[in-house]
Amino acid sequence: MSNVEVEPAEMRCGAPIDGVRTSEATRVQVLEARDVPLGGVRAMHVRRTLPQRARTLIGAWCFADHYGPVDVPAGGGMNVPPHPHTGLQTVSWLFSGEVEHRDSLDTRAMVRPGEVNLMTGGRGICHSEVSTSDTAVLHGVQLWVALPEAHRSAGRDFQHHVPEPVRVDGAEVRVFLGSLAGDTSPVRTFTPLLGAQIDLEPGAAATLAVDPGFEHGLLVDGGDVRMAETMLHPSELGYLPCGGDTLALSNESDAPARAILLGGPPFDEAIVMWWNFIGRSHDDIVQARQDWEAASDRFGAVVGYPGERLRAPALPNAVITPRRNPS
Repeated sequence: MSNVEVEPAEMRCGAPIDGVRTSEATRVQVLEARDVPLGGVRAMHVRRTLPQRARTLIGAWCFADHYGPVDVPAGGGMNVPPHPHTGLQTVSWLFSGEVEHRDSLDTRAMVRPGEVNLMTGGRGICHSEVSTSDTAVLHGVQLWVALPEAHRSAGRDFQHHVPEPVRVDGAEVRVFLGSLAGDTSPVRTFTPLLGAQIDLEPGAAATLAVDPGFEHGLLVDGGDVRMAETMLHPSELGYLPCGGDTLALSNESDAPARAILLGGPPFDEAIVMWWNFIGRSHDDIVQARQDWEAASDRFGAVVGYPGERLRAPALPNAVITPRRNPS
């Protein structure tokens, strides 16, 4: 998904921010989402938990949008024209609905519930995303992964995987990236990562073995989920730093609960992130924007989208500074 904000914000890390609380007993930091409209009057709204001033990354995960359930006939659904990406991988995961993906690799693929689509932007790629005419309700997450310096100019790539559900105690786990609960995804990434959907039965609990070298984030979609003794409500993201080799989760509601678990070793590189580009300097962003506006071969072209491509917003009247997680 594109970040189609007309005036994408440059976010400076380290300053206090409302909507963040920390449990000192368990070291869990709770991040609340902010509402972001994607587009114009009939824009689809998303709830964004990454990035924000309190936390830029969880592992190499640098962007998390959570949307829906959206009534597509009433609201228009998703229609994102061809747009560019650099220095990142996009991870699309749906709970309901269907989205058609087209990219400059000549890929045409469907994003469906329980099926992960991962696209590598590297030096440059462009793609479009349109919810299908059969979609009544659209609901899911769009995630980005920052590429490390050694691979941020990697070639374009697209991967698809359908994970099998795995039972752990009272939970059903679908691992779309990395390894968890005895299952390993074949999808290739450039840093170690974990991405999984976890469904908890009403009143159920599960203890998962995790990598102590990973920091983790749990984004709650539905239900009230306790993570390491800290309560998380829908649309909140709980962050847990490295150190533990197990993760205890419990559903405190009388209905099924669902969450997305993200993880990875701390990403120590400072990044510059603006619109759909990730670089290491202001000049990287300026060049990427210039190349996109000039229809450079750097990004290629999407074939089959019935409309114009997305224009880049104006750059801020300031130098975009690199950022990393606040200490």
